[in-house]
Amino acid sequence: MPQAEPLPEHPGNAQGFAPAKPQRDRQVAQARVQYPVSDGKPMSESGIHWRTTVDAGAVLVVHHGDRPDVHVGGNLFMYYEEGNPKAVVSPDVFVAHGVSKEPPRDVWKVWEEGKAADFILEVTSKSTRGHDEGDKKRLYERLEVGEYWQFDPTGDYLDPVLKGQRMGADGRYRELRLEKRDGGLCRFSEVLGLDLRLEDGRLRFFDPERGEYLLTPEEQASALRAATAERDAVEAERRREADALRTAEARIAELERRLRSGG
Repeated sequence: MPQAEPLPEHPGNAQGFAPAKPQRDRQVAQARVQYPVSDGKPMSESGIHWRTTVDAGAVLVVHHGDRPDVHVGGNLFMYYEEGNPKAVVSPDVFVAHGVSKEPPRDVWKVWEEGKAADFILEVTSKSTRGHDEGDKKRLYERLEVGEYWQFDPTGDYLDPVLKGQRMGADGRYRELRLEKRDGGLCRFSEVLGLDLRLEDGRLRFFDPERGEYLLTPEEQASALRAATAERDAVEAERRREADALRTAEARIAELERRLRSGG
């Protein structure tokens, strides 16, 4: 991980004196550096890339909802060299462990957060292939990102369309071979504790401990509508049964009354 250049030593510092002028000037200059939150360019190449990015980020936010020490972010400028606003990258989705979830960040400064990320997903395409396979891979190795994943939702160049890499003991990435499971390709992410699975060309996250997929917001809304409809149907059937029971009881009471009165 890149570190800010160490401040020069000054004999007076150990005795509580003010920093030397060059050191103080450097600190003031760094404090004045601006770190933009955007470059004005579209964050996603197409609608399908945007949708994939949003869905992946959303399910991971919900999955880590009870973890105050996990931050899930995406499409956020990540600055990795203090004082150098050109040293920036913008992962589509990232997860960082051991940092505060709150507050929301406008930008991510590695030297303030203490790390870049533990997991990064790039929703890639033919036009970003060179950057994703070259510069970004080398940068994420340098920043000690534990797992780097790429997903090509349109199948422009990755075959299969999902590629995962995990950092080895030597600080270099090793490609993760996908496994065939439940009729599709997948691989377990040690960082997330989840399977990344391909299902009908879609990237899905599966929780093996619970034995269920993480649902996107749209899927959650659909599941809620289905559960609500099922509940309403059960309640309607109960009302019909209650009405039928009341009708039968009224008929019985009427017959008993007639029997007592002799007809």
